[in-house]
Amino acid sequence: MELLGLSPALLALFVSFGFMVGVLFGFFGMGGSFLITPTLLILGYPAPVAIGSGLAFYFGTSVIAVLKHYDVGQVDYKLGAVLFVVLSIGIELGSRLVFGLEALGVAELVTGVAYVVLLAGIGLLFLRRAYRLEEATDDDDDGISDEEIPPIARKIQSYEVAPMLSLGSGGRASLWTILGSGGGVGLVSGLIGVGGGFIRMPAIYYLIGTPLTAAVGTSLFAGLFSGAFGTFTYGMSGGVDLAVVSLLLVGSALGARIGSAATAIVEEDDVIVYFGIMMLLASAGIGLSELGNWLGVGSLDALSVVLLVGSSFAVASIILYQVLASSKKAETDTRSATDSKG
Repeated sequence: MELLGLSPALLALFVSFGFMVGVLFGFFGMGGSFLITPTLLILGYPAPVAIGSGLAFYFGTSVIAVLKHYDVGQVDYKLGAVLFVVLSIGIELGSRLVFGLEALGVAELVTGVAYVVLLAGIGLLFLRRAYRLEEATDDDDDGISDEEIPPIARKIQSYEVAPMLSLGSGGRASLWTILGSGGGVGLVSGLIGVGGGFIRMPAIYYLIGTPLTAAVGTSLFAGLFSGAFGTFTYGMSGGVDLAVVSLLLVGSALGARIGSAATAIVEEDDVIVYFGIMMLLASAGIGLSELGNWLGVGSLDALSVVLLVGSSFAVASIILYQVLASSKKAETDTRSATDSKG
């Protein structure tokens, strides 16, 4: 018996996977499309459909994030509007490249290899961040305030190449820096089907030069509209599977709320190393899938799904476990305090 053209097993997989990705999204602030797209590729969906559905999922989670965190931080609307334009151009170019690669029969290979490199890079960056956080535990001078601009951004801003754009958070940035940063992120988003938040926000922070709070808010603002444009671009060419996206969003809507609430209970430092390991396992899973396709060994696809989906389930479960453990501890402390007063 099938519903929405999907077997019961796939229905359960997409809803539960969406839930777990939602937990990660709510906790770490990442859209999760960088997990959705490669999973759909491994499950046999064509590259344009996997990429378009990943962008549609990102757009949906962005809407959820805006509704849940509309006052999360500052937003530079002028910068966000410029970024939206160049992001859209980059996404359009990336999508055209994907359909061209599809015609050549190499879209899945190119996308898969790009994901292996990208997820491995993200994983290593998170592990490096975890290591630096551990080193900086006893040295408060190593950190940069959320309201400060990182040194590399100040260096880039010192080269005043006209035309210059005044930033809402103060300071100015060359329009060429903004165009290059936004266009590059958009191209990656259109090529491999990610919302790009995990590279868009660092680009705004480290290259354009806004405070971290403004970078987060502006990234969310620009990403919401660029995600909508990317969804429209692929949707017009039949590259969005609405059944899959809807199931993922059903799970994600609940998971994102739980993940957001968990940020007040669980320290990110406690699970960041697990997130880095998850990215490395996901990279290995996609690599195994590509190797299996090359060698004609179908069993490697099953192992790659276990690594990709299983690793995200594991990290989300760790977050949920710590939430339950913290809640139980708080309840025990409250009961003990009440008993001592009695």
